[in-house]
Amino acid sequence: MARFELKLPKMGESVAEATITSWIKEVGDMVEMDDTVVEVATDKVDSEVPSEVEGKLVEILFEKDDVVQVGQTIAIIETEGEGAEVVAQEPAAEPVKESTEVAAKEIESTIEEVKTSVNGIDTSSSDRFYSPLVKSIAKTEGISLEELEGINGTGKEGRVTKSDILSYLENRSNQPKQAASNNSIQFDIEKPKKVEAAPAPVSISGKDEIIEMSRMGKLISKHMVASVQTSAHVQSFIEIDVTNVVNWRNKVKNAFQQREGDKLTFTPIFMQAVAQTIKKHPLINISVDGDKIIKRGNINLGMAAALPDGNLIVPVIKNADQLSLVGMTKQVNDLAQRSRANKLKPDEIQGGTYTVTNVGSFGSITGTPIINQPQVAILALGAIVKKPAVIETPEGDLIGIRHKMIVSHSYDHRVVNGALGGMFIKTFKDIIEAWDVNQDF
Repeated sequence: MARFELKLPKMGESVAEATITSWIKEVGDMVEMDDTVVEVATDKVDSEVPSEVEGKLVEILFEKDDVVQVGQTIAIIETEGEGAEVVAQEPAAEPVKESTEVAAKEIESTIEEVKTSVNGIDTSSSDRFYSPLVKSIAKTEGISLEELEGINGTGKEGRVTKSDILSYLENRSNQPKQAASNNSIQFDIEKPKKVEAAPAPVSISGKDEIIEMSRMGKLISKHMVASVQTSAHVQSFIEIDVTNVVNWRNKVKNAFQQREGDKLTFTPIFMQAVAQTIKKHPLINISVDGDKIIKRGNINLGMAAALPDGNLIVPVIKNADQLSLVGMTKQVNDLAQRSRANKLKPDEIQGGTYTVTNVGSFGSITGTPIINQPQVAILALGAIVKKPAVIETPEGDLIGIRHKMIVSHSYDHRVVNGALGGMFIKTFKDIIEAWDVNQDF
């Protein structure tokens, strides 16, 4: 019999941890190869962790809602027969043990060196060990050895930890005063405590219903509040005549679906135009890191997608400027379908540099979306509506029916000024209104 360590696998370039959401298998269950053992969740995506071996689940190391780091062992599967060779961790136990023993000896040697006197506090008369950090804090805060001896330690063998001494300092004004070692008079001035306003109570009547926020809902809520607190949001608006795009799509959509097997919607057309616009205004494709601006080398477009439960997810189209309209359409349709089916991979919602949201899909003529951090801008596409409009012709101005769409651009005014924010959507407008109704796809 051998024991196989099931580890949390790498789930994306920037994904470092995940939360256990549910155990599909329980201790004692038999597990087949590729059977799902546990479900985990990253920032927004739920994933399954399959077994790499056949055997019996004998130990679960984390409970539901625990946060696990990538590479950590989450469960033990007992295997038999030739499957024992998959366990490569056990032979490595001896070198680890030897390294631990060497490290322990070095620590003991260091303890002997510092036990006499560190940072001006003489501990030679004490039977307790105090770490250099604890002694440093004691010296800085004027804590005598007598006071130090009276602190209850929660560390190994009753040692005083950093948390113990900091906790003591917080409540020091309530502790009995000890004589200072230099017989000087000390005054303890209690610092005023920060008082946080309590949230206003919510009245619940007999007909009200309490609904618990989902895990994703809580994450989105925190992310949105953090964005508003981080970025200085400013909006610019522009109205675009999309008549040429509407007429062209109506003309080619059947042939497109017959040839490519995908429906041609307005979204990939607008996403491709956004990618072209970013290439002309690369300073909108940035992030802020403290006092530094990071100019992104790739154009990775986030595509906000509504989920059946009312939540929102933003899959990312990587290197969007390199895609043809056919390629963009296939990417948009694939990500939208897998978003609704909760089949996205963690890496597919990471790395976005600019986001587009289609508020018009709900009938809204415009909106003021919140920036998706750490990006600095987001574009909202409004509903396409028919409007009477003035049409300029060589023969004079006419009144005609045109398809119009209002676009709003939210941007971070810390690094994007009104000129750039406005020019960006003006360029987007020019690209859309210049659409060639005779082009192929």
